[in-house]
Amino acid sequence: MHVLPYLVAAYLFLTGCYGLATSRNLIHAVGCLAVCQSATYVLLLAVGYRGGGTAPVFSDIRPGSRPVVDPVVQALTLTDIVVGATVTALLLALVLQIAKRHGTVDPDELRELRG
Repeated sequence: MHVLPYLVAAYLFLTGCYGLATSRNLIHAVGCLAVCQSATYVLLLAVGYRGGGTAPVFSDIRPGSRPVVDPVVQALTLTDIVVGATVTALLLALVLQIAKRHGTVDPDELRELRG
């Protein structure tokens, strides 16, 4: 089994976490969360990969005659992409409302508003 996809997933996740920890802008923080989410796509596809496998379509051959990839992992990845895009859109809408109400997207300046 190849370890490269797992290393790429770990690198993406750690890069996103580092960017999130050092972010000075809420929009940048949302982008870093999206990078962390992309690590899960790579990880799911690495788990579902099968060497020499093809798409799980059995209309032209009989089942079991050739290796196929797991369709459940592919469906989970697509679901993860849709959920990630929805969460990113919601967070960007919240950042937009914060910018309209407070005039800033700097988290440190928003902490000072508490009083």
